[in-house]
Amino acid sequence: MAPPAQRKIVPKNDFAKHFGGLKVQQYAEPVTRGSSSTVHRTISWNNAGALIATGTTDRVIRIWNPERTNVNRPQTELKGHTGEVTKVVFNPIKEFELASCSKDGTVRFWDTRSKACTSKLEVGGDLFSMTWSVDGSAMVVGSKAEVLTTITTPVLGQPAIQEKHRQKLETNHTTFSMTHPPQDLLVTHGAGSVKILDYPSFDVLHTISSHTSSCTSIAYSPLGNYVAVGGSDAMIALWDTYDWVCKRTMSNANSGKVTGLSWSWDGRYLTSSCEDIGAGGGEGKSEGFEIYHAETGDVVYTVPTRTSAVPAVAWHPTMYALAYTVIEAGKSSLKIVGGVTAT
Repeated sequence: MAPPAQRKIVPKNDFAKHFGGLKVQQYAEPVTRGSSSTVHRTISWNNAGALIATGTTDRVIRIWNPERTNVNRPQTELKGHTGEVTKVVFNPIKEFELASCSKDGTVRFWDTRSKACTSKLEVGGDLFSMTWSVDGSAMVVGSKAEVLTTITTPVLGQPAIQEKHRQKLETNHTTFSMTHPPQDLLVTHGAGSVKILDYPSFDVLHTISSHTSSCTSIAYSPLGNYVAVGGSDAMIALWDTYDWVCKRTMSNANSGKVTGLSWSWDGRYLTSSCEDIGAGGGEGKSEGFEIYHAETGDVVYTVPTRTSAVPAVAWHPTMYALAYTVIEAGKSSLKIVGGVTAT
């Protein structure tokens, strides 16, 4: 696969026909007797778009190669966490370095080639959020105790904990802006607001009131022009980053909490995840999740599923391929829409 050749823009009016004609590949693990149900709650592509990592409730990180024809087994399993893996994120500039956080209170860094844990940081708390700056130099990890921990991740040298910042409000997810080096950090709160903080001082630069309920997810457009904010009210608000005005809102058809957001590589299309089973009308009903056109807010395609439980979504970094996880009939699996698998 040659990623640069895949950077072909598909206009809004042609998107449904294009995306609807793409193959859907399912990556499912073999079920063994006595095995417990595993849910893949977090997904990350590496910067080359050649590997996908999933973090699971059974404490294992699985690395999948979408170009392999054998899709019934992950390429690699990374073990070491003693609690549920709540977030996995590949280093934006290093193809084989993966970071993970867990309910066990640790952040771990992995070399996916050697399967080795190269560094383990005892952060503490029930960790559930993690974001990496776009230049790979800094990371912020959040716990359910409303503490944000900053970590430096130098190109050469070991990651290290820098500071812990206790928040006054219920704190959900975070994202860095697109600047090099990192300058701004956006933090979502349970009160429906998003605070824009100076990094690394954490001084408040600006506050926006985005939702009438808790802000539960956030994602910066790769073009830097928009920030999408998802809420427990099943709405997505799109904010212009130049004047910080809400340009439009989009509703989640499943009527469930927006747990994650992901932008296509060109910043044209946006999609979201929702883990609420039955939010759109009950398990067993034909369900799906929407892909939105950012400039108009229109739904350009609905990815069909048999359930409303879609815990995680992630666009490929260089092409219109979309990875997502589903919970169907009590089983979780990874699926990819798009021409990634080798023929």
